[in-house]
Amino acid sequence: MSRSFSRPYHEGITDSMWSEIDQILEDNAGHPEAVTQVLRQCQDVVGYLPRELMDYIARALNMPACNVFGVASFYSLFSLQPKGKHVIKACTGTACHVKGIKEVMGRLQQVYGLKDGDTSPDRKFTLETVRCVGACGIAPAMLVNKDTFGKLSPDKALKILQNYE
Repeated sequence: MSRSFSRPYHEGITDSMWSEIDQILEDNAGHPEAVTQVLRQCQDVVGYLPRELMDYIARALNMPACNVFGVASFYSLFSLQPKGKHVIKACTGTACHVKGIKEVMGRLQQVYGLKDGDTSPDRKFTLETVRCVGACGIAPAMLVNKDTFGKLSPDKALKILQNYE
């Protein structure tokens, strides 16, 4: 792909990642309306959307960087911060709250140092709270990536996460 600008430097983006990103941008060249799709695909490659990548996308789609940032910061689908390899979504809905999700989260904080929104220093885990995972019948519940776990206790949650280490 020939561009009138070069790739920016970002320590977390490898040459092979840049090649994938360039292919995504080439497939969407001339289509600034595809910015949401491009951001999603690039986030899938890198794991999040650093500023340097968003600037690169803006130049490739020939649109203002503030518009790209506006889309990325508006939708909760996008992350502007690095996330862990495994994203833990702890349900804080009524059923999970009543059945003890706070105790589960307390143990995760104690053992892994994770509070809501934190990523472990080794980038293995990110903890997020969500209002509902739709698993009230097995409360308290959490997701790890796309896997659902329920009837949690603090000890059970730790055992589950050990399988992801």
